[in-house]
Amino acid sequence: MKFKYLLCFASLFCLTNCSYNSEDDLTEDVIIEEFVTYEDNIKSIIDTNCIFCHSNPPVNGAPMSLITYNDVKNAVENRGLIDRISSTDAGFVMPFGGPRLPQNLIDLVIQWEQEGLLEN
Repeated sequence: MKFKYLLCFASLFCLTNCSYNSEDDLTEDVIIEEFVTYEDNIKSIIDTNCIFCHSNPPVNGAPMSLITYNDVKNAVENRGLIDRISSTDAGFVMPFGGPRLPQNLIDLVIQWEQEGLLEN
């Protein structure tokens, strides 16, 4: 009888201590108190997530280089970079091969565009 109580208690203990962390729980919003700039905020996102294909010359079917400020600015203004990184369509998820960039980084690129694509 004691074994049943112990088993019941152990099961209840295990079930109440389980948790689920979604991707949103694991990524915090990035709050920038000043303007978002390429050098301070965007370059590191691009270098970490995009350069392996968007190098100079581009590889793996990438259509353009994203090495310089002008490359990235042109991609935002004329090549649909924000639509591309925001896509949830499995065939278009960036970085190529997924997973999609975390939403807080996408929001930072959007904020950069809204604030005028500042370099420094």
